[in-house]
Amino acid sequence: MHYQVDSWGYHMPARSIGSDPMERVVKLASESAVVIFSLSSCCMCHAVKRLFCGMGVNPTVYELDKDPRGTDMERTLMRLLGNSQAVPVVFIGGKLIGAMDRVMGSHINGTLVPLLKEAGALWL
Repeated sequence: MHYQVDSWGYHMPARSIGSDPMERVVKLASESAVVIFSLSSCCMCHAVKRLFCGMGVNPTVYELDKDPRGTDMERTLMRLLGNSQAVPVVFIGGKLIGAMDRVMGSHINGTLVPLLKEAGALWL
């Protein structure tokens, strides 16, 4: 069940998957070709969503500030990234790509589009 979020992708309410935040993150990240963990008020999150939208990709977006267990998931994402900036975090094809710096680096060096094609998020 998808819910449209503004002009990009979809927001899915995080279903009851289990109490372990890491299990939730891994499960949610593997359910769509492109998954973004975001905060609705974060400007960098907005920018990464606009990047994918502009490329013709419709990511599944989980707004952590709208999820009752979002804080635990945000802490888990911080541990995965190894830093204090937890969002945005992008997964493509179930694989952790990283935060905005990694996504933009991949876009600039030309490796983002092949990842998106391999995951089935882009066809051209």
